[in-house]
Amino acid sequence: MIKRALWQGLVAGTAGGVVMTLGEKIEQTITGRPDSHVPARVLQRLTGLPERPGKQPLPVNWAMHYGQAAFLGVLRSIMAQAGLRGPVASAKFTVVRLTNDQILENATGVGAPPPSWPRTELIVDVLHKAVYAFTTGVVADALAARSGPGPGRRHAAVRPGRRANIGPLPGKDAYGR
Repeated sequence: MIKRALWQGLVAGTAGGVVMTLGEKIEQTITGRPDSHVPARVLQRLTGLPERPGKQPLPVNWAMHYGQAAFLGVLRSIMAQAGLRGPVASAKFTVVRLTNDQILENATGVGAPPPSWPRTELIVDVLHKAVYAFTTGVVADALAARSGPGPGRRHAAVRPGRRANIGPLPGKDAYGR
């Protein structure tokens, strides 16, 4: 399961990153919001790369932007492989994506906590991260479905509804094919 989740997550996360970026570019065309250089600055601080004022090198920005997208896609793929699929799982994953950004940005001193942001910036950020999370989820769920329902859904199928008297699935039945 983990091998599948790794490659499928990298694919799903990259797809989510591409769709999020396209959405950002459309939004920037409408709103006039400039490009963010926060991803590059975070990567520079995490790796000890030299920092510079103003615009950051596009390859460094994209390395962090797409690297994070691909890496976090693995987590969403693990969710899908386990049977946590659909819009509710993607909504939960949106929170993970936002949290990951905030940990890295605030721990490196590049960003500030969201409550200090202008509301319009916060709304735009949440919207773009939701686009990423739901796109990543659709791809991860579709790839995981090729391997069956996942252990959580197999367990739920034993007896619908949450029941205290239903133990775990036998190990041989948990992972399917």
